[in-house]
Amino acid sequence: MIKYQAKILKDGKSYAVEFPDLPGCFSMGETLEEAKFMAQDALTLYLEEARNPKWDVPPPKIRKAKNFYWIRPRLEVAIPFMLRQKRIQAGFTQSQMAQKLGITTQQLQKLETPGKSNPTVKTLAKISEVLEANLEIDLVA
Repeated sequence: MIKYQAKILKDGKSYAVEFPDLPGCFSMGETLEEAKFMAQDALTLYLEEARNPKWDVPPPKIRKAKNFYWIRPRLEVAIPFMLRQKRIQAGFTQSQMAQKLGITTQQLQKLETPGKSNPTVKTLAKISEVLEANLEIDLVA
């Protein structure tokens, strides 16, 4: 599943959040828990805007320093973003991938669009098979 590390630091009476891997992605919260919640919103919005194919989203780096927390975007953005990233890593265009899946390019575009994507388990299994990759999806409440 897609996840990035957020650096969360106490800043006076509140907590400041920044994502070192994602320039311009930041937030804040009054408590640490609220800061983590707001970080998820910030990450979700950032990745939702990154649907532009010309916008290169860097892969997450692993940091072992203090004050770093793994944050996952909301599923409605995480799944389409992951599908797009895996397709690109495999070297397929949308047209090539659609052809391999036996669907139209428009159907594939929908699968890769946040807010419009709603793949079935069967579709995810087929995508995983075509990409010869594991698609890991964590369903966390």
